[in-house]
Amino acid sequence: MSLLQEQLINIMRAKSHLLRDLALVKQLELPHWCIAAGYVRNAVWDYMHGYTVPTSLNDVDVLYYDPEHLCEDTEKRYEAVLRAQVSDYNWSVKNQARMHLRNEESPYASIADAMKRWPETATATGIYLDNENQIQIVAPHGLDDLFDLVIHKSPYFHDKDYFHIRINQKKWLEMYPKLRVIE
Repeated sequence: MSLLQEQLINIMRAKSHLLRDLALVKQLELPHWCIAAGYVRNAVWDYMHGYTVPTSLNDVDVLYYDPEHLCEDTEKRYEAVLRAQVSDYNWSVKNQARMHLRNEESPYASIADAMKRWPETATATGIYLDNENQIQIVAPHGLDDLFDLVIHKSPYFHDKDYFHIRINQKKWLEMYPKLRVIE
């Protein structure tokens, strides 16, 4: 395990609700799953900025990969189960085996394959519990940009204008003044 992987796991473990959230998602028995995006990214950026109060989340992204069951209604049922247990989150459960349709791309091969196509490399980071209840990491672009406080467009994401619009809409540079945008 790399030092950045250890650091990420330690940052996440310091969040009192983390193991609860991971256990809730694990009980759904989703194939190839993780909690990703802002849930992980914001925790690291909060830590790197010395924030003691967590930055609020728009949603909690839960990804899984199941090419046999592509119905969006299934995702909504999973969200309802999670919401019934933790109602203060806006749970967003998405089967990455169908997200290529929305994005008008070729089918994704896994959650990591889908995540690597997200707009920013730092956001493409997820965590899950393995069979021994150990935290594991999915980070198709690695963890350097996340910990270097760099907003870098994924080489697999081609809409440069949307990349910049997203940075402005999310107000990351205001919320996290140590961040740098790398073109």
